[in-house]
Amino acid sequence: MKTRADLMALLGALGVATRTFEHPAVFRVGEGEAIKAAIPGAHTKNLFLKDAKGQLWLISAADSTVIDLKRLHTVIGSARLSFGSAELMEASLGVTPGSVTAFAMINGAASDVRFVLDKLLADAPLVNFHPLVNTATTGIGQAGLRAFLVAVGVTPLIVDFAAMAVID
Repeated sequence: MKTRADLMALLGALGVATRTFEHPAVFRVGEGEAIKAAIPGAHTKNLFLKDAKGQLWLISAADSTVIDLKRLHTVIGSARLSFGSAELMEASLGVTPGSVTAFAMINGAASDVRFVLDKLLADAPLVNFHPLVNTATTGIGQAGLRAFLVAVGVTPLIVDFAAMAVID
């Protein structure tokens, strides 16, 4: 599994500018509000899900986005969804609970994890994700995020969660 150092090396090799802020561990949305207030850009919440057919999903959404998990499967074309276990998360994404992030697709692409990106994040000029650990936050511009996803072989499914619709 790729590590934080591997992630940062890849971003550097791609010429992607990032800014990383070290901070105390943050495990869930709502924690670390003072930390987020000091970091510019959109902040995220990330959900690791498994559908009833065994397909794994990583959802990255703006931290304020409301996600209707009971309806989401009808929007993304999956079977019914539930949260994936910590063991499955570590095996497929190489991260532990609290550290799940879009950057985990550096490992998830090889595990056939499907990636869903909130339209709000897809439109944000600067987005923040944990760099595979929850003791830091890395800001990345939109072009850099797209370059990262291309480099790891991931095409995100972009969803407008407010409208509960896929964006083409």
